[in-house]
Amino acid sequence: MDSATQILLGAAVGEAVMGRRVGPKAMAWGAACGLFPDLDILIPLGDAVKNFTYHRGASHSLFVLALLTPLVVKLIVKRHPQTAEHRRRWFALVFLAFATHVLLDCFTVYGTQIFWPLATPPVMWSTLFIIDPAYSIPLLAGVLAALRWRQTPLGWRLNLVCLGLSTLYIAWSVGAKLHVERIAREALARQQIGHERILTVPTAFNTALWRILVMDREGYHEGFYSLLDGDRQPRFERHPSRPELLAHVADHWPVRRLQWFTHGFYAVSQEGRDIVITDLRMGMEPSYIFRFRVAEAADGRIRPGPSRRVASPQRLAQLAWVWQRIWKPIPPSDPLYGAFHLFSGSGDGPSPGPAFPARIPWRHAG
Repeated sequence: MDSATQILLGAAVGEAVMGRRVGPKAMAWGAACGLFPDLDILIPLGDAVKNFTYHRGASHSLFVLALLTPLVVKLIVKRHPQTAEHRRRWFALVFLAFATHVLLDCFTVYGTQIFWPLATPPVMWSTLFIIDPAYSIPLLAGVLAALRWRQTPLGWRLNLVCLGLSTLYIAWSVGAKLHVERIAREALARQQIGHERILTVPTAFNTALWRILVMDREGYHEGFYSLLDGDRQPRFERHPSRPELLAHVADHWPVRRLQWFTHGFYAVSQEGRDIVITDLRMGMEPSYIFRFRVAEAADGRIRPGPSRRVASPQRLAQLAWVWQRIWKPIPPSDPLYGAFHLFSGSGDGPSPGPAFPARIPWRHAG
C-alpha cells in the first residue's frame, strides 16, 4: 500500500496497543515502524530489475523484522526510560506495526517477499489496489479521533473501532475477489477460452470493478467485471505476446527474475531493437507501469543486455473510464474508453505499450 496508509496503520496499531499507557509516544513510534519497511526504496541497486524486484524483499521479511524488533525496543526504552516497565508491550507494538505493514502489502498485487531469504515466490493476494480510500479513510478518522480526545478513553475506543472497520474492508475485498474469480472461470468455460493461469485484480481506488487477466501460451486475454453488472458474463479481449523472443536469453538473470517475480503474468514484445518484458499485473491495456528492456536484437540475433526501465505514460482518461465502467458495461468502441488509446502512437518518445496490432473485438459470452 501507499506509504501514507502504512503510516496511518502503524499509528493506529500503536495507539491500540499502548496509547492508554504512554500517550502520543505509542502513536509516533507505531507510525515510524509502519513506515520503516518501505525505506528500502531509498537504496539504489544500480539495475532497473533489481530496483523493481528487491523492493519488498529483505525489508519486508517477517524473519528480518522479528530480529529487528528487540533492537528497536531497546532504542525506544533508551529514548524513553520512564516507559521501561512497558517493555513487553513495546515488543508487541513494534512487531505488530512491522507485521501489519507487510501483511497489508500482501493484499496488493505487487508481490511481497515475506519469507525472505527463502526462495519462495512473492506473496500477492491481489484484493486491494495500492491506494484505496475506503481502507485508508477509517484509519485516518481513528487516528484523528485519538488525537482529538487524547485525554479521555473515547479517542482510544474510536481508533479501535476505525481499525476494525478497515480490517472488515479487507475481509470484504477477499470475498469480492473469490466471487469474481468464480464468475471469471465460469465465463471462460462458457466461451471456451483456454488458459494456463488467471489473475483477478481490483482496478484503481476501489473494489467494485475488477480486471481479469487470463494467460495462455501465446498471449493473454483481458476482461473487466463490476460487482454492479447486471449479468455474470464478463467479456474478454485477446492480445498477443511473443515469448519466443526470449528463447536465446532464457538464462539471462533479468529475464528469469521477472518471470519469477510476476508469477508468469508478463508479455514479451520487440520495440525497435529492444526486447521488452511487460509486467501485466499492474496497469491495463495499453498502459502498464512496469516495463523493462532485457535484451537487444541485432544482426539477426537476440543478445542479452543490461536491464532498463521502458517508459509507459499513464493516462488520466483511464481513471474516467474505470469510474464509468463500475456503473455500466462500456465496450472498447465507446469514445470514453477509446480516448486513452488515441494517444498511444504520439511518437513523442518510446512506445507506451507492447506493439500490438489493431484491437480485436470482444468475445461475447454465450
